[in-house]
Amino acid sequence: MTNTFPTPVPPPPEAAADLSGRTAMVTGGGSGIGRACVLALARAGAAVHVVDRDGAAAEAVARMAGGQAHEADLADRAAIDLLPSGVDVLVNNAGLQHVAPLTEFPAERFELIQKVMVTAPFLLMRRVLPHMYGQGWGRIVNVSSVHGLRASAYKSAYVAAKHGLEGLSKVAAIEGAPHGVTSNCVSPGYVRTPLVEGQVRDQAAAHGISEGDVLSEVMLARSPVKRLLEPEEVAAAVLWLCGPHTGYLTGASLPLDGGWTAG
Repeated sequence: MTNTFPTPVPPPPEAAADLSGRTAMVTGGGSGIGRACVLALARAGAAVHVVDRDGAAAEAVARMAGGQAHEADLADRAAIDLLPSGVDVLVNNAGLQHVAPLTEFPAERFELIQKVMVTAPFLLMRRVLPHMYGQGWGRIVNVSSVHGLRASAYKSAYVAAKHGLEGLSKVAAIEGAPHGVTSNCVSPGYVRTPLVEGQVRDQAAAHGISEGDVLSEVMLARSPVKRLLEPEEVAAAVLWLCGPHTGYLTGASLPLDGGWTAG
């Protein structure tokens, strides 16, 4: 599947930040955006903990990054309690999706999505902030979504969770400011991941249209930029928020949405 527009080449990660001597932890680090974040942070010099429910995927990415893998179900508080606390950079990226009308949305699925995408980031922040406060420096980057700023039908749990994550990030920013800790969100639109590409193929087959038309007329109908975002572009923004020129930027949400929220 090709993009409508050429894919830009992200700037070299080392140009955004030097994280030599820092330790980072990325949830959902075994694939997609999380994997790209792990590799970008590692190239910038950080020692990276790769957290994923899929232990094999976490191991594979950790080997590539020279980091350490942790198999963990973030819906399980006991598993979170076993993760490292001496972390300088925390990237809350793990997430999941379920699509259904409110009247048919399974309550247990709604609760699970909140556990993984709101409660787990809260517990992880609470776990690592004492270390960050103690050294007077820390970076929390929460991978939110355009759905943390806008709503779409049939995504009640995801929209609610991302809105909650945005609010949690702002509280962390306010409390962390006196300690040299920033907390921000990056809020991407549709990102080129295996899950999204599968959705594009399925919709093309179901509607009898091309994959390009699915992108421009269905998924990206509200986005002026008619292409998928690349995971490496999100990772570049995450890394930039950890760099030397963003210490005054906190409590913000950076929309990587192709102009979706501009309208």
